[in-house]
Amino acid sequence: MRRTTRRTITAVGTVAVLGAVAAFAVGGSEQVRAADGELATGVSASPFDDGSAAVSRLDPALLAALRAAATDAKAQGIELRVTSGWRSRSYQQRLLDAAVAKHGSLELARRFVNTPEKSSHVSGKAVDVGPTDADDWLNRKGARYGLCQVYANEMWHFELLTTPGGRCPAQLPDAAG
Repeated sequence: MRRTTRRTITAVGTVAVLGAVAAFAVGGSEQVRAADGELATGVSASPFDDGSAAVSRLDPALLAALRAAATDAKAQGIELRVTSGWRSRSYQQRLLDAAVAKHGSLELARRFVNTPEKSSHVSGKAVDVGPTDADDWLNRKGARYGLCQVYANEMWHFELLTTPGGRCPAQLPDAAG
């Protein structure tokens, strides 16, 4: 009976330790993804969320323009959210790898996802916004803040490409150029 009790206690203790390790591992991986600038699927961030690496690691001039636009959009009933911002090189590579798997080739994937070496997200000089009404608002009014839609196939992708009130350059067809 004592041997059975000891085995039960040992088994319960082992399960508890493994559960704690598993919980830490999952939480740790979420922390790593957040530190890489990744937002959870279906989650967006406020442009004022300094606790999110996707927002806080944006280029300061881009972030200031984005915040000014978000403030003005809100006054017009539009909530501008960050769906992706700064990204680590490793996160950008994961996105590219997933796009290659989805589209079947690097050439096709590059229409939608840049390499870490070419992505403006990695340098903090690009931001993706949503929802669609915010994309539309920023497409119409972004140049007032220097924010321009870069790619014709990505209505959500903006970079600081002109002086406030200036003219945005012609859009590229896609990320491949």
